[in-house]
Amino acid sequence: MTDDLVTPVLRWYATHARDLPWRRPGTSPWSVLVSEFMLQQTPVARVLPAHEAWLARWPVPAALAAATPGDALRQWDRLGYPRRALRLHATARILTDRYAGDVPASVPDLAGLPGVGSYTAAAVASFAFGQRHAVLDTNVRRVLGRLLRGEQLPSAGPTAAERRLAESVLPAAPPRAARWSVAVMELGALVCTVARPQCDSCPVARHCAWRLAGRPAGAGRPAAPRYAGSDRECRGRLLALLRQAAGPVPAARLDAAWPGAAQRERALAALIADGLAVPAGAGRYGLPTQPGR
Repeated sequence: MTDDLVTPVLRWYATHARDLPWRRPGTSPWSVLVSEFMLQQTPVARVLPAHEAWLARWPVPAALAAATPGDALRQWDRLGYPRRALRLHATARILTDRYAGDVPASVPDLAGLPGVGSYTAAAVASFAFGQRHAVLDTNVRRVLGRLLRGEQLPSAGPTAAERRLAESVLPAAPPRAARWSVAVMELGALVCTVARPQCDSCPVARHCAWRLAGRPAGAGRPAAPRYAGSDRECRGRLLALLRQAAGPVPAARLDAAWPGAAQRERALAALIADGLAVPAGAGRYGLPTQPGR
């Protein structure tokens, strides 16, 4: 049964996969690692130009390690969730200091890097080094949940049962397993989507437990949290002002960026606590500027 699933998906991937720079033959493990940081909760279309610009500026970890955290935040620009930029900068320093500027190949070493969880470690080990690991992003979890368990949508977070299920269908050969993982991910992104799955275009539709059951609706998911007027929007507004400034700015400029004083002060305190902003004396604030080395 496993080969009945793997072979059609790999054949589909060979002709339908998007041409993404971090998937091209010969791409560096650093390129793969940067892409995985950027793709966390961010669509591919927004990541493509950011990834290209990042690699053009910092083609190896040592180049980023020599920059400041503020440089990383400015380059990150409006990609969202800016703590990822700080973690990527911290990771570059560790790679330079401990790994001679190389990205390690082992999952335990990868998982020890800032901002690298179990998914990212497995993804980098698989996609950069061709290893055999279950790679459970949202797309993979949705495809396997529908295909093998008849569930419309996965739970909020991966479970041990999902991991066992994913491992049970991994091809034995590591290179084939790595290609299967990225192929299932692509199938979820392009065909087995959340709202409008294109079952007629799916290479394994005849095996899909969810389709065979009549595509029953699941329990659904909670509504996305409100963004407009939220603390997150306020933090984003303040950080954008700091990124655009040539140096530290007076508090009065931050006051003009957001009307509510209490929320603004709360957001600024959160930025400072997260290391995204620093007091610069005389009532001024700026991006972190300590040397990267």
